[in-house]
Amino acid sequence: MFNVLVTTVPFGQNNLLPIELLETAGVNYIINPLNKKLTENELADMVSDIDLIIAGTEVISDFVMSKAKRLKMISRVGIGLDGVDLIAAKKRGISVSYTPDAPAPAVAELTIGLLITLLRSVQVSNMQMHQGKWNRLFGKRIADTTIGVIGLGRIGSRVLNRLAVFGTPRLLVNDISPSNDLSNKFKLEWVDKETIYKESDAISLHVPLTKATKNMITNKELRSMKSDAILINTCRGGIINEKDLYNVMKSGHLSGAAIDVFEEEPYNGKLREIERCILTAHMGSMSVDCRTRMEIEATEEAVRFIQNEPLMSEVPEDEYNVQKEGL
Repeated sequence: MFNVLVTTVPFGQNNLLPIELLETAGVNYIINPLNKKLTENELADMVSDIDLIIAGTEVISDFVMSKAKRLKMISRVGIGLDGVDLIAAKKRGISVSYTPDAPAPAVAELTIGLLITLLRSVQVSNMQMHQGKWNRLFGKRIADTTIGVIGLGRIGSRVLNRLAVFGTPRLLVNDISPSNDLSNKFKLEWVDKETIYKESDAISLHVPLTKATKNMITNKELRSMKSDAILINTCRGGIINEKDLYNVMKSGHLSGAAIDVFEEEPYNGKLREIERCILTAHMGSMSVDCRTRMEIEATEEAVRFIQNEPLMSEVPEDEYNVQKEGL
């Protein structure tokens, strides 16, 4: 009988189907007993007799795998793979799958929500109102801004789709591979990142965490942005240097930022001191429908593996090649 560890939390909170799938498959399963994001050592202590992990964003390193002698598969709830040592998994013959499409709509919508909130200083007005202050703050409309989007994959392209309904903002975009389809659909300006930093009123990041994107935005890039620019990160922690962002915003540069993802989660850093910096608890995929779809797809994939059926969402070789370059 398979022993399954579900590390991602919440799980089965809004829809019991993932749990029912595990029970129907006849496996022994345990759902994260600490009910929080596990540290590397906490996870290592749990996996000695585990055959399969339905994983969240916790680190599943070579060290963790070395403690999991029976581990045969990791089914990731979500798209980010920076926490999973794919090379170690391949070396140990451990299959890895993920749910790359499920979270995209929710993350794109949160991005738009954060964009509007920052452009209109909603979060600042809210705080001031709770403090008994009545200040009517000027803001900008999306159609009158220059918006920079870095990364046009599943989420970045959806952000463009949603921006289109607000009018015709100037769109500066950057991606590894420029897309003719997107260019034909939207009026895009394909530029380098430096141009996006210098000319955008609002910048939104939608790239994976890799060697090339680690600390992609530091003091230098932040200082090159307009003094009243806003910056949104709903992709991965570690892409923006959090210490540099704090220092730059504390000095008064940038009119706002919205950060949903952090190098260490839960986040407990100094950006909490910055009133005009919105902080959310890695909530990009946390709409009921998208979260449910992620959990169901990851569990279905786990059941396929248990029943010796072909996997539908196995991680492609390209992702392994990215990690070979080294984070």
